[in-house]
Amino acid sequence: MLEIQQYGSSDDESLKGEEITSHLKPLEHGNTVSTLQSKMQVCAAPSVVPLGAVETLRHIDPITKEVMHNPKYEELFAADVGPQNPFLTQQQRSHKNMLSGFVEQAHISDFQFENQRRTFTSYGYALDPTVDGGLESGNAIIGSTEAAKESDGKTVFESTKERPLDKRKRSKNDDPADITGFLGPWGGFVDEQRVMKPNAEEAIELEEILAKRQKRGKQTEDKPLEEKTVLHIKDPVDYQGRSFLHPPQDVGVNLKSDSPPERCFLPKAQIHTWQGHTKGISAIRWFPKYAHLLLSCSMDCRVKLWEVYKERRCIRTYYGHRQAVRDISFNNSGEQFLSAAYDRYIKLWDTETGQCSARFTSRKIPYCAKFHPDEDKQHLFVAGTSDKKIICWDVRSGEIVQEYDRHLGAVNTITFVDENRRFVTTSDDKSLRVWEWDIPVDMKYIADPTMHSMPAVTPSPNQKWLACQSMDNKIVIFSALNRFKLNRKKTFSGHMVAGYACTLDFSPDMSYLVSGDADGKCYVWDWKTTKLYKKWKAHDSVCIGVLWHPHEASKLVTAGWDGLIKYWD
Repeated sequence: MLEIQQYGSSDDESLKGEEITSHLKPLEHGNTVSTLQSKMQVCAAPSVVPLGAVETLRHIDPITKEVMHNPKYEELFAADVGPQNPFLTQQQRSHKNMLSGFVEQAHISDFQFENQRRTFTSYGYALDPTVDGGLESGNAIIGSTEAAKESDGKTVFESTKERPLDKRKRSKNDDPADITGFLGPWGGFVDEQRVMKPNAEEAIELEEILAKRQKRGKQTEDKPLEEKTVLHIKDPVDYQGRSFLHPPQDVGVNLKSDSPPERCFLPKAQIHTWQGHTKGISAIRWFPKYAHLLLSCSMDCRVKLWEVYKERRCIRTYYGHRQAVRDISFNNSGEQFLSAAYDRYIKLWDTETGQCSARFTSRKIPYCAKFHPDEDKQHLFVAGTSDKKIICWDVRSGEIVQEYDRHLGAVNTITFVDENRRFVTTSDDKSLRVWEWDIPVDMKYIADPTMHSMPAVTPSPNQKWLACQSMDNKIVIFSALNRFKLNRKKTFSGHMVAGYACTLDFSPDMSYLVSGDADGKCYVWDWKTTKLYKKWKAHDSVCIGVLWHPHEASKLVTAGWDGLIKYWD
């Protein structure tokens, strides 16, 4: 008997085929069809699963914390067992009852959550997680709907729409054979408008227009002031016809001596006051070598020459600057001197006649000016300016012959060292630089985080040391030979100079160091021990300048912002 249940799997197909043929064979020998029908009986009743096989899955309670067997896939993803509570809404089913209310379970990836959080903090809107379909539905956005509409609801991680200028085409010409038209990577944009250089006629027109504008904005102060001088004494020449530049020989001191006094002493009393300046004095200078004359410049725009001996009169006044005079400097013979002022001009004067022989300007304020000390270079002078440069001029041609441009701040002082082969400059950039003459690259750069600006520098008489007035109320000493090393053992303190360029000076025998002070006091220190020997009130305002007489053992000149110059002995 052939049963349908025997067709269970594809493996038995060959066997079943053989059985069918064996059953069909009798037909060929003449057996009737009824015998075949009696053999093949089809069961039409459905197959019933036995009672024991109903509970094949073990259901896991949702509140179970630990599973003690290894569940199958079907068990893990089986449907919930039992009837649903018909009285619960869909929202209540997805909520969890807490002390503070309901907590709804939301399935969102960390990235999407962070994306929407950042979008909200950046743009003021975010997608509403309770609404399906995002932006397409009406209430899809929480926060600023206007901002969302403007940016099409973009998140912070999505790029904005490309703007018309985002993809500008560049002009290209990468052919190296085309020498004149080769662009390489420097080709501009196709729609870019380039500013063309004006031709010669247009350039002249532009210059005229600019000149007119400048004249409209500024007065005629750009032109240098006409220089004049006033001689205050009636006997400019002596009985032999010699001018006041000639040193007197009847003052009890050999002014032509090359050797300094053997022993210097501290001054004790004021012996003279020179009056004449109407505003504070900015610098004082001895006449070179002899020091029988004293030159002073002031904030009243004037330069004055004074007698040191005999009647101690004011010999000559030089008028030629519109603004305060900052610095003055004699040449080696004393026949000429420079005056640098805030009107941006440096002027060269004849000391005897008072005639201004030359004017120099770089359109920047000169803070210091100094002739080269060598006899064969007396036609050259250097000036430190407010635009961080040291400029060298030639007096003969009036042209700039060299520029030393390495400082990062206004240049305050220039000091020649090493037999005038080098010079040292200090600046507002709190550094000290050493230069070889005529080489515009500094050979030594001294800067330290502890260093302060040093607006006044004085070399010692033996040319071995540089005394620098530091803005942290100290005087620091650098070696003036070879290495320019800071001498940490020699630091002079006790005075207040922060904010003022108070100059300092050595006594001729190098036993004392003197300095001015912001309170108008004059300080004297012992050079060897750095102890403060003496201080006294010299001026009502800042004592800006001090000079020890090179031929006198105990005579000192001080200048202050009260407009007075005082002589001490």
